[in-house]
Amino acid sequence: MTSALLPSDVLDLARRVVEENRSASRKVALAESCTGGLVSAAITEIAGSSTVLDRGFVTYSNEAKMELLGVSQDIIETFGAVSIACVWAMAQGALANSDADVAVAISGVAGPGGGTATKPVGTVVFARAIRGDGSEPEGELKSFGDLGRAEIRRQATLCALELLLP
Repeated sequence: MTSALLPSDVLDLARRVVEENRSASRKVALAESCTGGLVSAAITEIAGSSTVLDRGFVTYSNEAKMELLGVSQDIIETFGAVSIACVWAMAQGALANSDADVAVAISGVAGPGGGTATKPVGTVVFARAIRGDGSEPEGELKSFGDLGRAEIRRQATLCALELLLP
């Protein structure tokens, strides 16, 4: 008997990510903060994911974002870790430190604490960088609301998986 570690909606989307990126001969990398590796975990639940997932970086602390992904201290001090500027830098760092064709970065406030007036619990930012396309990475801010830590992380995982689709 096999049982799934993650919810079926997450696994179904992860399966699409693996299949569609395999078909496109694309490798992916993740730079995760508030999701703590959930996006990478979802992808690796799918048999054959090794053909698609190059690597994942769980950079929960600001120090990890700077050391592993090359996010500048100026970005973190000026805009914060939960900012489009930070996830852009994270996505670019993930590409630079991998063999991936596309990288997605996630940072947010999953709660229950840590929220502020300008970045309340449920605020999550995403960025996608594509190797060799010459453009700035794409960034997006989502306000999921205070749905509870687990649900915010699930929603963020789904959003990140969507960004990995070709």
